[in-house]
Amino acid sequence: MANQDKLFDQFPPVSTKEWLDRIAIDLKGADFNKRLVWKTGEGFDVMPFYRREDLEKINYTSDFLSFLPRRNGSTDSRKPEVLKMTGAWLIRQDIKVTDYSEANRKALSILTKGIDSIGFIISDAGSINDKNFALLLRDINPECVELNFLSNGKAIEIIKSLAGVAGGGKYDVSKITGAVEADPLGRLMINGTLCIPVEDGFDYLASLTRETFHFPKYRNIQVNGSGFTNAGADAVTELGFSLSMAVDYIEKLSERGIEPDEAAKRIRFSFGTGSNYFIEIAKLRAARLLWSVIAGGYKTSKNELWRMEIHCTTSKYNSTVYEPYVNMLRTQTEAMSAILGGADSLTVNPFDTAFREPSEFSERIARNQQLLLKEEAYFDKVADPSSGSYYIENLTALIAENSWKLLLETEDSGGFISGLRSGMIRKRIAGIAARRKNDFARRREILVGTNQYPDPAEKIAPDSAPVFHEDSPVNSGQAETEPVKLFRVSEELEKIRMAAGNAAVNPSVFLLKIGDRVMRQARSQFTSGFFGCAGYTILDNEGFENIDDSVKTALDSKADIVVICSSDAEYPVFAPEIFNRLNGRAIVVIAGNPECSDSLRLKGLENYIHLKSDLVEALSYYNSKIGLEQ
Repeated sequence: MANQDKLFDQFPPVSTKEWLDRIAIDLKGADFNKRLVWKTGEGFDVMPFYRREDLEKINYTSDFLSFLPRRNGSTDSRKPEVLKMTGAWLIRQDIKVTDYSEANRKALSILTKGIDSIGFIISDAGSINDKNFALLLRDINPECVELNFLSNGKAIEIIKSLAGVAGGGKYDVSKITGAVEADPLGRLMINGTLCIPVEDGFDYLASLTRETFHFPKYRNIQVNGSGFTNAGADAVTELGFSLSMAVDYIEKLSERGIEPDEAAKRIRFSFGTGSNYFIEIAKLRAARLLWSVIAGGYKTSKNELWRMEIHCTTSKYNSTVYEPYVNMLRTQTEAMSAILGGADSLTVNPFDTAFREPSEFSERIARNQQLLLKEEAYFDKVADPSSGSYYIENLTALIAENSWKLLLETEDSGGFISGLRSGMIRKRIAGIAARRKNDFARRREILVGTNQYPDPAEKIAPDSAPVFHEDSPVNSGQAETEPVKLFRVSEELEKIRMAAGNAAVNPSVFLLKIGDRVMRQARSQFTSGFFGCAGYTILDNEGFENIDDSVKTALDSKADIVVICSSDAEYPVFAPEIFNRLNGRAIVVIAGNPECSDSLRLKGLENYIHLKSDLVEALSYYNSKIGLEQ
């Protein structure tokens, strides 16, 4: 066979300097950093391109490989340093337990539908006893499914009841996996207090850990990083504080006679996964990297015990009441990020969790979202598929570096508990949350169907009872620390829209399009989207050639708001006369932010909407002008 030339051998190599020189020519003098370098919400810079040489600058720890997720893999006996790993993860669904028999029935049902991890959320801790647990786990083989339990108390009783069900040699306890998800520091952060003094809580946690020794692969400490995510924190903050929380757990258990290796073995991390696709992939990879560094700090030789177990759950922060089916698109990309990042198990929240108890349909869709990725997209066939990607490897390094700085800063201030008590943690999260709220209100952070591309005609479902965390009361004087507030970023806008939807007559906006055809059309489309976010009825038309026709049609429409859509150059001609002719019979708004706005304000034209407008603030203002109560 004749030799065949490789395609790329026909092209000369191009250096990074040559790429940058070419970019400089194309930018025509524009600033490279301002135009092409992305400043992330986490505060670091991401370059517009990366090359192989950028990987040479990344110095991961030499033993990082041993901390990667095994996920049903094994070690090659001939080459023990090589891990045979797959990308398989556990598909988890949570079940609220109010009736133990009914919860058992549901568990048995979903186990036939692709679920291999169950989370039992026990509503009443007082109901926990051996009899009820026998009902709950009836006909469930704990060797074949991961079993997780969460309750507000009686965690030790859960472990004892589980031991009773699995005891007597009926099952091999070394094959039972899952967790009793105790997280006193997470509860303290969210609630501001615990039901017992904090130090007593750590005594209880130590007792729970010792009780869990009966199950070699079972965990009893859950570091809920998702609490940071659902409070508006970014990836760096979630990771840095989660690791700090884990270090505090190890230290507190060490003080109570439990070795760091054994404490680490009992910790599971639960991270929230948001919509920032590549950042979320890199976050999980950075988590494993930093956990390996922490393990080295404890001078462990038992890397297997420090292997980071990661559970992920899709974000509630960005779930919405309006256009709820778009929530499926968000959770699907979030699920992909979690799996590609290396999650050991994953919960996809049903699309309707923001406004009702999930239905059988929404739970089925949530399961199937993962099954599609596993069975049809083959996401379970490759472990760490991002390895070697110039971009993701650099993101991993950047997130790791910045999260490590935050961890050290927290440790220098006394650790996680000290940071809670001083308010440092709450203030940092609140600052990031405020910035993200502002980005949402100014539509720099987009939720499709809510603050961009809304369907104004959509009404919420009759059985909806939207969850508004911002209305939740804050613990008073008995709180040990001011709690970190959970919320959904769309809540304020949804309240504005609900006020319009509950009005006897839906508010209406008349688009008065006049003058330059291109500009009036562009600004009318912007206006439709702007007021559509409040659910107002949009009264559109072909446009007008003169003021007489436009004013007459606007008055005939009986619209609450008339928005003049024209060009900046024509506003001084059209706007004052239209305003005077309407004579207070509608709120007059100008679409845009023309240079002549100061002179127009002197003539009574006070209302403007434009790309830099605060959507939430503006729509709340127009609701109040119309007389709608929020």
